[in-house]
Amino acid sequence: MNDMTQQDFEYYQALLMQHSGLALTSEKSYLLKTRLTPVASSLGYANLQDMTLDMRNKTDVVMTKKIVEAMTTNETSFFRDAKPFQNLIEMLPRLMEKNAISKTIRIWSAACSTGQEAYSIAMTLEEYFADKPGWRYEIVGTDISENALSRARKGEFNQFEIQRGLTIQKMVQYFAQEGSNWRIKEHLQKHVSFQYANLLENMSMIRKFDVVFCRNVLIYFNKETKAHVLNNIGCHMANEGILFLGACETIVNLEVPYNPMKNYNGLFEKRSESVPINKMQHSQSILNAS
Repeated sequence: MNDMTQQDFEYYQALLMQHSGLALTSEKSYLLKTRLTPVASSLGYANLQDMTLDMRNKTDVVMTKKIVEAMTTNETSFFRDAKPFQNLIEMLPRLMEKNAISKTIRIWSAACSTGQEAYSIAMTLEEYFADKPGWRYEIVGTDISENALSRARKGEFNQFEIQRGLTIQKMVQYFAQEGSNWRIKEHLQKHVSFQYANLLENMSMIRKFDVVFCRNVLIYFNKETKAHVLNNIGCHMANEGILFLGACETIVNLEVPYNPMKNYNGLFEKRSESVPINKMQHSQSILNAS
């Protein structure tokens, strides 16, 4: 258990499930030591064991948030997997017909990490609407990591990040080089905003979304959490809105308000208004008993 007792592992397992939905299995217990040891050091503890003892003796919101941020994955790139962005273009005519009066398309990038997905969506819409005057688009990116959101809002990427998924043409068109980094240009950035949101909790969204990207997120959750998250998301989607999951993610055997879209892997249509499932209680009971 990498110098961690089974009881301590189960404590962190329950804490992560409660606060992020992350289902940490025993074979990945090594991640606790490799990712949380630097957190313990940054908080002034001599070692991970001391931080764990302190965590078990008191509830600390700041420490909990740092632990969750350290354990959640922020892997991302521009136009990751490519196909979903082509699928989005194919969905836009039907969305434009549905929103003919408002002439506005709203898209949510859930678990947006440092913003590459949200900005990729913005580039896609910017080019699609270039010859369609009067149309507007709004993109909201959300994440559980304040550090990732801070970077996303800044819109600045290093040479390695900017080259992952972007052509030279897009780099020049949508970014300005500042030293060795690249910053998103204002004409694109103004369409994108970022805010904190935990997909396990009820979220504050002013208006409903026509499209939600929640790709490669459900793979970290168990069945109960998947249903909970998808129902929460559904509460913030317009009827007949479109949900993008990862190509290998499915809603089979989940009680959720979506129908698979024929001939599109990972695309689902919102069926009807949904009601959030009550928040899971199992993890809380383990934490309280610790």
